[in-house]
Amino acid sequence: MATIVYASVDGHTRKIAEAMAGQLRDAGEHVSLLPLADFDIDAFSQSDSLVSGPLIIGASIRYGVHCHKFDNWVIQHLEQLQSLGAAFFSVNLVARKAQKCAPDTNPYTRKFLQKTGWKPALAAVFAGRLNYPVYGFWDKLMIRFIMWMTGGPTDPATDIEYTDWSVVAKFAQACLTLNANTSSIR
Repeated sequence: MATIVYASVDGHTRKIAEAMAGQLRDAGEHVSLLPLADFDIDAFSQSDSLVSGPLIIGASIRYGVHCHKFDNWVIQHLEQLQSLGAAFFSVNLVARKAQKCAPDTNPYTRKFLQKTGWKPALAAVFAGRLNYPVYGFWDKLMIRFIMWMTGGPTDPATDIEYTDWSVVAKFAQACLTLNANTSSIR
């Protein structure tokens, strides 16, 4: 059974996790999909039926960092994540740029992995969604400023999904080779 855990701010990381779950189900895998707040890694680690498949964990970036709770959770459970051979994906708008859409070229992912010490079995970075209409006043203001600085769209009506769904599908397929129980590739 594959387990996909996500931490999402505006729901796009959840949408990516759902797409991966669909890919894995289409490949014949049973999938458990849940938000980080509902995931009990201790119970997961002790269940042979759960750890027989890949563990995939994803989180979004806001203002250059994953949410504080996610960073702390990874640091707190680092040993388990390493022994389970978990995969990781990060979602951020910087990844819309071709030169910043890989774990080793994305500054936020590099910084996060360095800070936490996590060495995921597989890692990916996906471009997210820019959706000004759903942001609150301050988020809209700050994100527009950041986009202005980085040459992105600043029109407050902008709603663009930058995610390359074929890359998401390839990552999901690659995760099928992970066996969380042995921290190795099948």
